[in-house]
Amino acid sequence: MDKVQNVGYRSEESVLRTNKVIRQTYMLLAMTMVFSAVTALISTIINPPFLFYIGSVLVSFGLLFVLNRKQNSAAALPLVFAFTGLLGFGLGPLLNHYLAMQGGGQIVVTALGMTGLTFVGLSAYVMTSKRDFSFMGGFLATGAIVMLIAMVALLVLPLFGIHMPALHLAFSALVVLLMAGFILYDTSNIINGHYQNYIMATVSLYLSIYNLFVHLLHLVGVLSND
Repeated sequence: MDKVQNVGYRSEESVLRTNKVIRQTYMLLAMTMVFSAVTALISTIINPPFLFYIGSVLVSFGLLFVLNRKQNSAAALPLVFAFTGLLGFGLGPLLNHYLAMQGGGQIVVTALGMTGLTFVGLSAYVMTSKRDFSFMGGFLATGAIVMLIAMVALLVLPLFGIHMPALHLAFSALVVLLMAGFILYDTSNIINGHYQNYIMATVSLYLSIYNLFVHLLHLVGVLSND
């Protein structure tokens, strides 16, 4: 009887801990998204050089490494806002590039709307179906490696005078599909209790949303540009 009671107690404790991680993750995600939107707005007004966008992405890799090391410390929360704020600010030059196009405002709003609908739709599906998408881990890891190789190719090929617009489109389409998979995977891991730290759960979802928006912006921009 004692063993049954102990198992039941541990099960209830595990559910409470998982629910706490879910609440903390989505609360922090909402806060970081708002903070990123504010820093992106400031950046569009200041209009720094386009290289600042690339620089923010590169610096964010270093911050991501530090975050992973400090995820259980008091420094984790300020680091999350530094990380997301930097990426948000780096979006300024990119947004100004698309806003300068004909119908630029509609392009940005369309990409933003598609990003929001995709995230909400996929998250709602996982939460209502309770499906476990942890089996996608290997596939997503392979996709991430392919994405990195393609990214390097896109940076190196122009140095040799090779320009392949179709490859850029294919790359953005790949990233969109990959980020949709990561949203399913991370949301599943959060609600099934595989994430014990809400900081890294938030960062994972934020990166999926960020990359989804950037590459949907590229796709919508290309398709809208005559």
